[in-house]
Amino acid sequence: MGKSGSHIANNIRKLRFDHEEMTQLELAEKVGVTRQTVYAIEKNKYSPSLEVAFRIAMAFDVPLDEVFKYKP
Repeated sequence: MGKSGSHIANNIRKLRFDHEEMTQLELAEKVGVTRQTVYAIEKNKYSPSLEVAFRIAMAFDVPLDEVFKYKP
């Protein structure tokens, strides 16, 4: 997330809950990142690369725009 005031919101926590209460570690292993990275993305402290964003969406088998929303 840049300093311009733009925000990328996400539904990762809800999606994890809806997918048999998947843990951050389980998602991290599916996506190929650390649990700390998943935590930071979920808490909007870090914006993932486009590739990681797509991998997260694929892990939940949903379109990218169901995981991430751009809110200027």
